[in-house]
Amino acid sequence: MSAFPKPLQAAPAASGSSGLSGSSGLNGAPLGVVSDGSTVPDGFDGSKETPLGVVLDQVRAWLERFIATTEDLDLDLLTLWAAHTHVCTETRTTPRLILDSTLPGSGKTTTLEHLQRLSHNPVMAASLSSAALLARLLAKGPRTVMIDEADRNLDERDPDSKELLAIINSGYKAGATRPVLAPVKDGGWEAEEMPTFGPVVMAGNAPNLPGDTRSRAIRVLLMPDIDGTVEDSDWEDIEDDADRLGVALAENLDAAREQIKASRPDLPEGCRARMREKWRPLVRVADVAGGDWPETVRKLIIRDMAEAKAEAADGVAKRPPAYVLLEDLHDVWGESEAFLPTSEILERLANRRPDYWGEASPYGKRITAQRFSRMVTQAAKAKASKNSQDRRGYFRSAFTEAWRRTGISTVTRGTPNQTVETVGNRRTVGNGSCPHGAPEPDMCAECGGQTGLDLAGGDLS
Repeated sequence: MSAFPKPLQAAPAASGSSGLSGSSGLNGAPLGVVSDGSTVPDGFDGSKETPLGVVLDQVRAWLERFIATTEDLDLDLLTLWAAHTHVCTETRTTPRLILDSTLPGSGKTTTLEHLQRLSHNPVMAASLSSAALLARLLAKGPRTVMIDEADRNLDERDPDSKELLAIINSGYKAGATRPVLAPVKDGGWEAEEMPTFGPVVMAGNAPNLPGDTRSRAIRVLLMPDIDGTVEDSDWEDIEDDADRLGVALAENLDAAREQIKASRPDLPEGCRARMREKWRPLVRVADVAGGDWPETVRKLIIRDMAEAKAEAADGVAKRPPAYVLLEDLHDVWGESEAFLPTSEILERLANRRPDYWGEASPYGKRITAQRFSRMVTQAAKAKASKNSQDRRGYFRSAFTEAWRRTGISTVTRGTPNQTVETVGNRRTVGNGSCPHGAPEPDMCAECGGQTGLDLAGGDLS
């Protein structure tokens, strides 16, 4: 028998309302409202669905009636995103949601209208006249800001959009503020710090958003429902049902608020940094909800990481040149090669990506030693030096920390005098100091890596 309070039946539908059963896709299931204020108990079994899980199922079924997503998982994503807005002060971060489409008539505005009835304290903004207005909307606490036609209102090429985007970017973390000029009694103005934290959803036809905004966002792609698989959102008929479902969602999240706040979930391997910040709030809601939700949200994360990796591979031109250089260096530099002359590095880079480092680059010539030196100094603080044969070049060890910190490879610590680099399943350990001046003897051309141990797939212990 479940330890959770049973969901209570929803209030009777208003006269003329269609109710929340039958064709609604909810199959007459009662709304998961916890009216006694109780919270989800400690030590719960996450495989058992809680009242919150029941109402999340109902929200998903509701969205499935009216919104045609390109993938079924996107319905789960929309459900969890709407849910997290009610507890964003507990989760401390709130991912931006992008409702994207390639064509008008794909259901973006319809999706916004449904999220408006399911999210916390929403405000629909067809257009925003100033960054100060957006800050004032959030002055008294988080609100779910819904921006339609983001392709027009938030184009990164528009100078007027830069301040708006700055607020949207800063406001995904709790505690963010922005100075805003506010009028005072004598007719003057004074600077006032206003909070910018709050959930934001942006809808548009392929909006041209900057990379730092996209890195804080989760994207849902919508397309026209040419097969007629969803119902029209006739709000005159469905408004009451949608409002009651929104109330049920808010009440269940309020009941689970402390449990969500205390949740410290495990995320899939590789989900870290910005990726972790934007997904962790949804995972915390899903884990407390139980049922299939914990597994579902982790599928969403793995899908997002795969898409991000694919975009990074295809979008070299949009990545910082210093990062591209570090990545390409890692690809062309063999693990067993402790030292490479500068000329050899430049040759390999030009062969690796001719349109970036070779004759076909925008510079019209191959990367020079001077330009390479400037770039690696900026990217990794690496400096050229000479080996024992008096050849000028770079030791591989000068880049291992930069590769680790940027996620290109993983470097951990072994014993106090060991550095362990991991690339895929191969690990190499170096010991002590080098008598020839290299930071590690296994990176030295003279030592030849003889003090290193090849631990391919082995245990560091």
